Amino acid sequence: MREPASYALRLSRAIAVVILLSLNLAAQTESAAVEKLLQAIQSGQLQDAVSQGQQAVSHWPNNAQLHQYLGLAFFKTGDLKHAEEQLQRAKQLDPKDPDTSYNLALVYLSKPDYVAAASELEASIKFSPSNPQAHIFLGRAYLNSNRGVPAIEEFKTALKLDPNLRLGHYHLGFAYMSLGRNDEAITEFQTELQRSGEHPEVVYELGHSLLEGGKPDAAIPYLQRATELDPQNSNIWYNFGKAQVLAGRPEDAEASLKRAIALDAKDPGPHYQLARALEKLGRKDEARTERERFAALKKAQPATAGMATARDQ
Repeated sequence: MREPASYALRLSRAIAVVILLSLNLAAQTESAAVEKLLQAIQSGQLQDAVSQGQQAVSHWPNNAQLHQYLGLAFFKTGDLKHAEEQLQRAKQLDPKDPDTSYNLALVYLSKPDYVAAASELEASIKFSPSNPQAHIFLGRAYLNSNRGVPAIEEFKTALKLDPNLRLGHYHLGFAYMSLGRNDEAITEFQTELQRSGEHPEVVYELGHSLLEGGKPDAAIPYLQRATELDPQNSNIWYNFGKAQVLAGRPEDAEASLKRAIALDAKDPGPHYQLARALEKLGRKDEARTERERFAALKKAQPATAGMATARDQ
Protein backbone atom coordinates (compact mmCIF):
# COMPACT_ATOMS: atom_id res chain seq x y z
CA MET A 1 0.00 0.00 0.00
CA ARG A 2 3.04 2.31 0.48
CA GLU A 3 4.04 2.28 -3.22
CA PRO A 4 1.00 4.22 -4.49
CA ALA A 5 1.50 6.86 -1.76
CA SER A 6 5.16 7.22 -2.70
CA TYR A 7 4.21 7.52 -6.38
CA ALA A 8 1.55 10.17 -5.59
CA LEU A 9 4.14 12.20 -3.62
CA ARG A 10 6.66 12.03 -6.45
CA LEU A 11 3.93 13.02 -8.92
CA SER A 12 2.83 16.03 -6.85
CA ARG A 13 6.46 17.17 -6.58
CA ALA A 14 6.91 16.83 -10.33
CA ILE A 15 3.77 18.86 -10.98
CA ALA A 16 5.02 21.57 -8.59
CA VAL A 17 8.34 21.71 -10.44
CA VAL A 18 6.57 22.03 -13.79
CA ILE A 19 4.35 24.84 -12.45
CA LEU A 20 7.41 26.65 -11.03
CA LEU A 21 9.30 26.30 -14.30
CA SER A 22 6.28 27.57 -16.21
CA LEU A 23 6.05 30.62 -13.96
CA ASN A 24 9.76 31.34 -14.36
CA LEU A 25 9.49 30.94 -18.14
CA ALA A 26 6.54 33.34 -18.26
CA ALA A 27 8.45 35.89 -16.20
CA GLN A 28 11.50 35.53 -18.44
CA THR A 29 9.34 35.92 -21.54
CA GLU A 30 7.72 39.07 -20.14
CA SER A 31 11.12 40.51 -19.23
CA ALA A 32 12.45 39.63 -22.67
CA ALA A 33 9.48 41.41 -24.29
CA VAL A 34 10.30 44.57 -22.35
CA GLU A 35 13.97 44.39 -23.37
CA LYS A 36 13.15 43.65 -27.00
CA LEU A 37 10.74 46.58 -27.17
CA LEU A 38 13.33 48.94 -25.70
CA GLN A 39 15.97 47.75 -28.16
CA ALA A 40 13.62 48.37 -31.09
CA ILE A 41 13.05 51.94 -29.89
CA GLN A 42 16.75 52.60 -29.32
CA SER A 43 17.65 51.26 -32.77
CA GLY A 44 15.07 53.52 -34.43
CA GLN A 45 12.81 50.69 -35.60
CA LEU A 46 9.77 52.59 -34.47
CA GLN A 47 7.02 50.91 -36.49
CA ASP A 48 8.33 47.51 -35.36
CA ALA A 49 8.40 48.84 -31.81
CA VAL A 50 4.76 49.91 -32.04
CA SER A 51 3.73 46.48 -33.37
CA GLN A 52 5.78 44.63 -30.75
CA GLY A 53 4.47 46.86 -28.00
CA GLN A 54 0.85 46.39 -28.97
CA GLN A 55 1.27 42.61 -28.98
CA ALA A 56 3.14 42.68 -25.69
CA VAL A 57 0.57 44.77 -23.79
CA SER A 58 -2.18 42.46 -25.02
CA HIS A 59 -0.32 39.55 -23.37
CA TRP A 60 0.77 41.46 -20.26
CA PRO A 61 -1.75 44.30 -19.80
CA ASN A 62 -0.55 45.12 -16.28
CA ASN A 63 3.11 45.64 -17.12
CA ALA A 64 3.77 49.36 -16.63
CA GLN A 65 7.09 49.30 -18.47
CA LEU A 66 5.56 47.83 -21.59
CA HIS A 67 2.91 50.55 -21.65
CA GLN A 68 5.57 53.19 -21.04
CA TYR A 69 7.80 51.96 -23.89
CA LEU A 70 4.84 51.60 -26.23
CA GLY A 71 3.86 55.17 -25.39
CA LEU A 72 7.42 56.28 -26.11
CA ALA A 73 7.35 54.47 -29.45
CA PHE A 74 4.08 56.18 -30.37
CA PHE A 75 5.56 59.53 -29.34
CA LYS A 76 8.60 59.06 -31.54
CA THR A 77 6.35 58.29 -34.52
CA GLY A 78 4.43 61.51 -33.87
CA ASP A 79 1.25 59.80 -32.66
CA LEU A 80 0.64 61.96 -29.59
CA LYS A 81 -2.89 60.67 -28.92
CA HIS A 82 -1.90 57.03 -28.50
CA ALA A 83 1.34 58.01 -26.78
CA GLU A 84 -0.62 59.86 -24.12
CA GLU A 85 -3.04 56.94 -23.68
CA GLN A 86 -0.25 54.41 -23.13
CA LEU A 87 1.74 56.64 -20.81
CA GLN A 88 -1.34 57.43 -18.75
CA ARG A 89 -1.97 53.70 -18.40
CA ALA A 90 1.65 53.17 -17.35
CA LYS A 91 1.26 55.89 -14.75
CA GLN A 92 -1.88 54.24 -13.38
CA LEU A 93 0.06 50.99 -12.97
CA ASP A 94 3.17 52.63 -11.49
CA PRO A 95 2.52 56.21 -10.31
CA LYS A 96 6.04 56.67 -8.94
CA ASP A 97 8.05 55.93 -12.07
CA PRO A 98 9.83 59.21 -12.95
CA ASP A 99 10.46 58.12 -16.53
CA THR A 100 6.75 57.75 -17.24
CA SER A 101 6.00 61.27 -16.03
CA TYR A 102 9.02 62.60 -17.94
CA ASN A 103 7.91 60.99 -21.21
CA LEU A 104 4.33 62.11 -20.66
CA ALA A 105 5.65 65.66 -20.22
CA LEU A 106 7.36 65.41 -23.60
CA VAL A 107 3.98 64.60 -25.13
CA TYR A 108 2.42 67.65 -23.51
CA LEU A 109 5.30 69.89 -24.55
CA SER A 110 4.74 68.75 -28.13
CA LYS A 111 1.01 69.54 -28.12
CA PRO A 112 1.80 72.13 -26.61
CA ASP A 113 0.17 72.06 -23.17
CA TYR A 114 2.71 73.73 -20.91
CA VAL A 115 0.64 73.56 -17.72
CA ALA A 116 0.17 69.79 -18.02
CA ALA A 117 3.83 69.36 -18.99
CA ALA A 118 4.95 71.28 -15.92
CA SER A 119 2.77 69.10 -13.69
CA GLU A 120 4.29 65.89 -15.06
CA LEU A 121 7.84 67.24 -14.83
CA GLU A 122 7.26 68.26 -11.23
CA ALA A 123 6.14 64.69 -10.55
CA SER A 124 9.18 63.26 -12.34
CA ILE A 125 11.58 65.50 -10.42
CA LYS A 126 9.92 64.57 -7.12
CA PHE A 127 11.02 60.96 -7.61
CA SER A 128 14.22 61.68 -9.55
CA PRO A 129 15.52 65.14 -8.59
CA SER A 130 18.98 64.69 -10.14
CA ASN A 131 17.87 64.61 -13.80
CA PRO A 132 19.18 67.90 -15.27
CA GLN A 133 17.19 67.55 -18.49
CA ALA A 134 13.95 67.30 -16.54
CA HIS A 135 14.79 70.62 -14.87
CA ILE A 136 15.53 72.17 -18.29
CA PHE A 137 12.18 71.03 -19.68
CA LEU A 138 10.38 72.19 -16.54
CA GLY A 139 12.03 75.59 -16.91
CA ARG A 140 10.87 75.75 -20.51
CA ALA A 141 7.32 74.79 -19.50
CA TYR A 142 7.32 77.51 -16.84
CA LEU A 143 8.75 80.09 -19.24
CA ASN A 144 6.16 79.33 -21.92
CA SER A 145 3.37 79.75 -19.39
CA ASN A 146 4.70 83.15 -18.25
CA ARG A 147 6.41 81.96 -15.08
CA GLY A 148 9.85 83.45 -15.64
CA VAL A 149 11.12 83.51 -12.05
CA PRO A 150 10.61 79.77 -11.31
CA ALA A 151 11.95 79.02 -14.81
CA ILE A 152 15.23 80.71 -13.88
CA GLU A 153 15.50 78.58 -10.75
CA GLU A 154 14.97 75.39 -12.75
CA PHE A 155 17.66 76.34 -15.28
CA LYS A 156 20.06 77.18 -12.45
CA THR A 157 19.35 73.83 -10.82
CA ALA A 158 20.01 72.01 -14.10
CA LEU A 159 23.38 73.76 -14.44
CA LYS A 160 24.30 72.89 -10.84
CA LEU A 161 23.58 69.24 -11.60
CA ASP A 162 25.52 69.38 -14.89
CA PRO A 163 27.69 72.50 -15.38
CA ASN A 164 28.48 71.35 -18.94
CA LEU A 165 24.85 70.89 -19.95
CA ARG A 166 24.54 71.88 -23.59
CA LEU A 167 22.38 74.98 -24.08
CA GLY A 168 21.82 75.27 -20.33
CA HIS A 169 23.18 78.82 -20.25
CA TYR A 170 21.19 79.62 -23.39
CA HIS A 171 17.92 78.70 -21.67
CA LEU A 172 18.89 80.69 -18.57
CA GLY A 173 19.79 83.67 -20.72
CA PHE A 174 16.47 83.48 -22.57
CA ALA A 175 14.62 83.45 -19.24
CA TYR A 176 16.51 86.53 -18.08
CA MET A 177 15.74 88.30 -21.35
CA SER A 178 12.03 87.50 -21.05
CA LEU A 179 12.05 89.45 -17.78
CA GLY A 180 13.97 92.37 -19.26
CA ARG A 181 17.17 91.47 -17.41
CA ASN A 182 19.32 92.01 -20.50
CA ASP A 183 22.72 92.34 -18.85
CA GLU A 184 22.32 88.96 -17.16
CA ALA A 185 21.02 87.50 -20.41
CA ILE A 186 24.05 88.79 -22.31
CA THR A 187 26.39 87.13 -19.79
CA GLU A 188 24.63 83.77 -20.14
CA PHE A 189 24.57 83.88 -23.95
CA GLN A 190 28.27 84.78 -24.01
CA THR A 191 29.00 81.84 -21.71
CA GLU A 192 26.98 79.48 -23.91
CA LEU A 193 28.72 80.74 -27.04
CA GLN A 194 32.11 80.01 -25.48
CA ARG A 195 31.03 76.51 -24.45
CA SER A 196 28.88 75.38 -27.37
CA GLY A 197 30.29 77.25 -30.34
CA GLU A 198 28.26 79.02 -33.00
CA HIS A 199 24.83 77.60 -32.41
CA PRO A 200 22.50 79.80 -34.55
CA GLU A 201 20.02 80.48 -31.76
CA VAL A 202 22.75 81.42 -29.29
CA VAL A 203 24.42 83.82 -31.73
CA TYR A 204 21.06 85.41 -32.57
CA GLU A 205 19.89 85.78 -28.97
CA LEU A 206 23.20 87.31 -27.93
CA GLY A 207 22.78 89.91 -30.67
CA HIS A 208 19.13 90.38 -29.79
CA SER A 209 19.82 90.89 -26.08
CA LEU A 210 22.54 93.44 -26.89
CA LEU A 211 20.05 95.26 -29.13
CA GLU A 212 17.33 95.22 -26.47
CA GLY A 213 19.90 96.40 -23.93
CA GLY A 214 20.51 99.55 -25.97
CA LYS A 215 23.75 98.44 -27.61
CA PRO A 216 22.96 98.28 -31.35
CA ASP A 217 26.58 98.69 -32.49
CA ALA A 218 27.66 95.73 -30.35
CA ALA A 219 24.63 93.73 -31.55
CA ILE A 220 25.29 94.13 -35.28
CA PRO A 221 28.22 91.64 -35.64
CA TYR A 222 26.26 88.88 -33.90
CA LEU A 223 23.05 89.57 -35.81
CA GLN A 224 24.96 89.67 -39.09
CA ARG A 225 26.55 86.32 -38.25
CA ALA A 226 23.11 84.95 -37.34
CA THR A 227 21.82 85.89 -40.83
CA GLU A 228 24.65 83.81 -42.28
CA LEU A 229 23.92 80.83 -40.01
CA ASP A 230 20.14 80.97 -40.51
CA PRO A 231 19.46 83.03 -43.65
CA GLN A 232 15.78 82.07 -43.96
CA ASN A 233 14.81 83.41 -40.54
CA SER A 234 12.87 86.63 -41.09
CA ASN A 235 13.04 87.60 -37.41
CA ILE A 236 16.84 87.69 -37.53
CA TRP A 237 16.78 89.98 -40.56
CA TYR A 238 14.22 92.21 -38.81
CA ASN A 239 16.40 92.65 -35.74
CA PHE A 240 19.52 93.07 -37.88
CA GLY A 241 17.76 95.86 -39.79
CA LYS A 242 16.47 97.44 -36.57
CA ALA A 243 19.99 97.46 -35.11
CA GLN A 244 21.30 99.11 -38.27
CA VAL A 245 18.60 101.81 -38.05
CA LEU A 246 19.48 102.53 -34.42
CA ALA A 247 23.20 102.52 -35.19
CA GLY A 248 22.72 105.20 -37.85
CA ARG A 249 23.15 102.94 -40.86
CA PRO A 250 19.80 103.37 -42.68
CA GLU A 251 21.16 102.44 -46.11
CA ASP A 252 22.26 99.03 -44.76
CA ALA A 253 19.02 98.67 -42.84
CA GLU A 254 16.93 99.08 -45.99
CA ALA A 255 18.36 95.93 -47.58
CA SER A 256 18.05 93.89 -44.36
CA LEU A 257 14.45 94.92 -43.73
CA LYS A 258 13.42 94.26 -47.32
CA ARG A 259 14.88 90.78 -46.89
CA ALA A 260 12.77 90.31 -43.75
CA ILE A 261 9.66 91.41 -45.67
CA ALA A 262 10.42 89.00 -48.52
CA LEU A 263 10.67 86.12 -46.03
CA ASP A 264 7.51 87.01 -44.08
CA ALA A 265 5.12 89.31 -45.93
CA LYS A 266 2.57 89.28 -43.07
CA ASP A 267 4.89 90.63 -40.39
CA PRO A 268 4.19 94.35 -39.79
CA GLY A 269 7.41 95.01 -37.86
CA PRO A 270 9.87 95.27 -40.77
CA HIS A 271 7.64 97.87 -42.48
CA TYR A 272 7.77 100.05 -39.37
CA GLN A 273 11.55 99.91 -39.18
CA LEU A 274 11.86 100.37 -42.94
CA ALA A 275 9.78 103.54 -42.68
CA ARG A 276 12.24 104.85 -40.09
CA ALA A 277 15.20 104.00 -42.33
CA LEU A 278 13.62 105.69 -45.35
CA GLU A 279 12.87 108.81 -43.34
CA LYS A 280 16.53 109.01 -42.33
CA LEU A 281 17.41 108.72 -46.02
CA GLY A 282 15.06 111.60 -46.86
CA ARG A 283 12.60 109.42 -48.82
CA LYS A 284 9.46 110.62 -47.06
CA ASP A 285 6.87 109.40 -49.58
CA GLU A 286 8.24 105.86 -49.48
CA ALA A 287 8.39 106.07 -45.69
CA ARG A 288 4.71 107.07 -45.57
CA THR A 289 3.82 104.09 -47.76
CA GLU A 290 5.66 101.74 -45.41
CA ARG A 291 3.87 103.19 -42.38
CA GLU A 292 0.54 102.60 -44.11
CA ARG A 293 1.54 99.01 -44.84
CA PHE A 294 2.59 98.61 -41.23
CA ALA A 295 -0.76 99.92 -39.97
CA ALA A 296 -2.76 97.66 -42.29
CA LEU A 297 -0.78 94.55 -41.37
CA LYS A 298 -0.89 95.41 -37.67
CA LYS A 299 -4.65 95.73 -37.81
CA ALA A 300 -4.98 92.37 -39.56
CA GLN A 301 -2.64 90.67 -37.14
CA PRO A 302 -4.42 88.45 -34.57
CA ALA A 303 -3.93 89.24 -30.92
CA THR A 304 -1.25 87.07 -29.32
CA ALA A 305 -0.45 86.12 -25.77
CA GLY A 306 2.28 84.35 -23.93
CA MET A 307 6.01 84.64 -23.66
CA ALA A 308 8.10 86.41 -26.29
CA THR A 309 5.22 86.92 -28.71
CA ALA A 310 4.88 90.68 -28.39
CA ARG A 311 7.40 92.89 -30.18
CA ASP A 312 8.40 96.46 -29.56
CA GLN A 313 8.14 97.87 -33.07
